[in-house]
Amino acid sequence: MLANGPAPAGFDEQRLDVERRALLSKRRGIVRMLSPGVADELGDRFRPLFDAYAVEHPRRAGSRAREDAASFAEWCRAAGELSVKRKARWKFWQSN
Repeated sequence: MLANGPAPAGFDEQRLDVERRALLSKRRGIVRMLSPGVADELGDRFRPLFDAYAVEHPRRAGSRAREDAASFAEWCRAAGELSVKRKARWKFWQSN
């Protein structure tokens, strides 16, 4: 459902879409909570950038929210959306 695959036979596509959006919003909110500095630096770009990231990087089973937040920051940095100075801080979070 989160990887934007087709709806399984017999499932209501509209209801699945509502659930997809709710889960994406929850994931985005958790990443915002765990990395407020990243969200602040991105400002209005946070939501569209995170949504694009989430489509390309569905959460892996068993992965942790902090890993997701760190991966998002790395993705943004690689795309030139975040300053490089934030890199050392994310290394700290990844090691703890």
